[in-house]
Amino acid sequence: MRNVDAAGLGIGDDHPPRIMGVLNVSAESPYDPSVYDDPGKAARYVDEELIDEGADVVDVGLESANKDLDVLSAEEELERLDVALETLESTAGDAVWSIETRYHEVADAALSRGFDMVNDVCGFADPEMPRVCAEHDAAVSKMASPPDLERPGAIEDVDGIYEALSRNGFTEKTILDPAFGGWSEAKTLADDRETFRRLREFRGYGRPVLVSINRKNFLRDVAGRSTEAALPVSLAATSMAVERGAHVIRTHDVAETRDAALIGEEFARDRTRRDGAVAVEELDVTTVREADRHLDRLGTSRETSRAVADAAVVRTYELSGLSPEAVGALRAAANECDAAFAVGRERGDGDDGDDGGDDTREERTRGVLVGTAVELSTVRSAASGVSNALDAALRTIGDT
Repeated sequence: MRNVDAAGLGIGDDHPPRIMGVLNVSAESPYDPSVYDDPGKAARYVDEELIDEGADVVDVGLESANKDLDVLSAEEELERLDVALETLESTAGDAVWSIETRYHEVADAALSRGFDMVNDVCGFADPEMPRVCAEHDAAVSKMASPPDLERPGAIEDVDGIYEALSRNGFTEKTILDPAFGGWSEAKTLADDRETFRRLREFRGYGRPVLVSINRKNFLRDVAGRSTEAALPVSLAATSMAVERGAHVIRTHDVAETRDAALIGEEFARDRTRRDGAVAVEELDVTTVREADRHLDRLGTSRETSRAVADAAVVRTYELSGLSPEAVGALRAAANECDAAFAVGRERGDGDDGDDGGDDTREERTRGVLVGTAVELSTVRSAASGVSNALDAALRTIGDT
């Protein structure tokens, strides 16, 4: 995993999770507590509510990215930049300052006048953006988007999100954002939830990952909460995101999000180890798709990639209620490949083994089946046809 140096702030597996607090200087932004058009008041907010509460990065939005609002031109964003710059100059606390924009002209102006980093909500739809960031040696967060400056984040399919992140390439200091939220009419809450379930895949590019999930609809909907009451679901998701490999959490609730991120870090895998000249990184692969992503990044041959990806993930399943015929079929099927099958017995419900009489209740057989995607597919085929019940059970054993 590549680490990124953002004006001296390390971001990546070798560093703790970083918190990106939000300041908006756009009156149309939807979250009122973070909106300021007076530099003095904005600076106090940044010092007291963001930096003092634990924000490592202050992300300044010049306009709302709401899909229902008109998009500002680069010239209109530049007119608002003065408020952001006055705020930066009036702030006492120490943080990395990020400018949220889609235009290379705005990024260039901000980086030339004190900003450290860019948050590109259109994912290099402006093809000059990577050049400008590289010339300033600035970190840049690249959000998955179509090649359209007026449609940030408007991609629904998870595979499409993944591919969009590579459009127009990367700089040496690119951080990837899979674009959670209702960026288009077609994008559903289910799409966002699927993206979150597959969050580990975005580590496949070998670059730090940023997530912006604070009080998002796809989380609120699960618990039936309003925006105002959605902090607990955001914090739960924050811990999960960090455990799954996210490196930067963008939020309006800095102190609480920091704590949740630290819990996620504490119980995440220790992925990187180094002893001498050779480093070892555990890729935290849980699905065949995740393995495919890493193999694509390494440029392995298609034939080799297929074999390695299939073998990269081992699944373990416990099956219960097995008949003697089913046990025999599973044993034989496992023996045909390198899968493993072990059996045990469990007496009927309610039997405590101390009823003083003969126990004539039927014993149920349980088994544990272990194998890779290919091995389990072989078992499914070889053991089918014994009974409808076994066939139905084997169909639920997935290979993704």
